[in-house]
Amino acid sequence: MNYKINEIENKIKESLNSLGFNEEVTINPSNRPELGDYQYNGIMPLAKKNKLNPVELANKLINLIKDFPEFKEVKVAGPGFINLKFSDEFLLDFMNKSHADLTINYKQDINKTIFLDYGGPNVAKVLHVGHLRSANIGEALKRLCQAVGCKTICDVHLGDWGRPMGMVILEIKTRFPDLAYFKEDYHGEEVDFNLTNEDLLELYPIATSKAKEDEKIMTEARNINYELQNKHPGYYALWQKIVQVSVDEVKRLYHDLNVSFDLWEGESDNFYYIPEMLDYLYGKNMILESDNAKIIPVKEETDNKEMPPLILIKSNGAVSYEATDLAAIWERVHKYKFDEIWYLTDKRQELHFTQVFRAAKKSGIANDKLKLIFNGFGTMNGPDGKPFKTRDGGVMPLAELLDNVTTECEKRLMPSITEKREEIARTIAVGAIKYADLLPFRTTDYNFDIEKFTDLNGKTGTYLLYSTIRMKSLLNKAEDNCDQMTTISTDIERNIIITMLDLKRIIKRSYENYSLNEICEYLYKITNLYNNFYSENKVLSEENSLKRTSWLTLTKIIYENNLYLLNILGINIPEKM
Repeated sequence: MNYKINEIENKIKESLNSLGFNEEVTINPSNRPELGDYQYNGIMPLAKKNKLNPVELANKLINLIKDFPEFKEVKVAGPGFINLKFSDEFLLDFMNKSHADLTINYKQDINKTIFLDYGGPNVAKVLHVGHLRSANIGEALKRLCQAVGCKTICDVHLGDWGRPMGMVILEIKTRFPDLAYFKEDYHGEEVDFNLTNEDLLELYPIATSKAKEDEKIMTEARNINYELQNKHPGYYALWQKIVQVSVDEVKRLYHDLNVSFDLWEGESDNFYYIPEMLDYLYGKNMILESDNAKIIPVKEETDNKEMPPLILIKSNGAVSYEATDLAAIWERVHKYKFDEIWYLTDKRQELHFTQVFRAAKKSGIANDKLKLIFNGFGTMNGPDGKPFKTRDGGVMPLAELLDNVTTECEKRLMPSITEKREEIARTIAVGAIKYADLLPFRTTDYNFDIEKFTDLNGKTGTYLLYSTIRMKSLLNKAEDNCDQMTTISTDIERNIIITMLDLKRIIKRSYENYSLNEICEYLYKITNLYNNFYSENKVLSEENSLKRTSWLTLTKIIYENNLYLLNILGINIPEKM
């Protein structure tokens, strides 16, 4: 909660103590603004517990707190609600301290290190719209963690291992059998082979289709994958080239989306920890055999639905996806120090992560203090509620979505913008996509409508960007100092400040819910309030110097507040639009 609100809560708590009650106090924004700015609803449960009349108890408390300088008015309503109306002096003091140090509205002093696993692109495959939410939500949660005082470590966790790699290598071998990679005497020398991301995007679907249709090809792909996992010199060198080409393209797209990672590790990195992890699990007598597969039972007595065992080694001897994720936890707890791991994937993977987390806890790979948290998310669909498709019916590549939204945003730019027009449109497009993606609660499916979410009016990223740029323009035109608010002259100013008071609570709740939707809603609310204020008041032409300076200071605080929150969402602001 905001430190100013904390101070009030502590003073009310002291007053309750003087009445003989040792109770924690929480005050919240009023759901009836006409009655008060905030309200305290703790009197009724306290009175019930002590068999007292709630109205009488409320009036006793009011007599003790009504003269606090923070309050302009304190009244009891209904069966014991206490409505609090703040004084102008309190609100001005809060805003001026916020102006001096905005971090007082964000910092929560949460002393943790969070490891975030998000992104999860597959090497050699095109990044499509299905990869968008993991990257956007994960990046924003990372920035939110940092805003509340946490340290973070984040890993993209590439899908760079397994049978698909064998399929792609086999397809390259079929097309270019004379490449040095496939010679028995190859020992790591440089090979003149120009492989591009476009080549991989063409190779991958063909390779997987062939393997699915022909068991002989599938068997050969499995054999290549087996030799790759044992570091066959030629296959391993070609695999490294495939990974590098693919990752370079992934990094380019993530850069466009303002998404970054500390670690670019993948399943291949985890794979090499599997032997020592298996030795550890055998030593703990954790592994059972079932139908020639190696498993760890993870069912618990409290389960009310089926909970399959975690399969480590399949009946054909192949290492499972679950084993690789368990090995990732094994690797991370041995290499890094952190308090929690947050995984960001489609909510349909919940069962998988439940199995992995239970195996990690049951085996002691993850100790009792380490929190393993699965943050599932819903799907992003097209405007018709169906999965986003290209015109030919395929899954839409992420690059194509970015291009389409950029084109739509470019149409909305002022004709006078000629320099860096495409770059500006791209920045706005990323903001529009990210805001639309983060606005629903994390687990909610939603429909992305390009025209709707690039509109300059309404609850959109473009609206927020345009409004924030207008604030900056206003400040640039002003010659006055914007260093202090000394007066509140309109009701809408009060509403803006009351909304600012609630920000720290919203930041904390967003962190606790692993979701950015409340921050998105807050950004729209306070920006809309400011725009209403701006339309009703001539800030630059105001003749009263105290009003003018106060209004400009208010503008600067909201502008800087928007910059900070948009940055948490991973949204950059163009110079103009």
